[in-house]
Amino acid sequence: MATDTPKSSIDSASDEVKLAVDLIYLLESHNIDPQVALSAIEIVASDLKAKLVKA
Repeated sequence: MATDTPKSSIDSASDEVKLAVDLIYLLESHNIDPQVALSAIEIVASDLKAKLVKA
């Protein structure tokens, strides 16, 4: 008889939350300074917004 394993809360989270968790892990595991990370995220956000306008 197969047993269902309960999903963790991250498994049932939205794609946005999953990506955020992955990004936080990446930044923390590489010891990225929080201010540097925020500045980089602003650059990424600007780039993505520009791509949305072109779409």
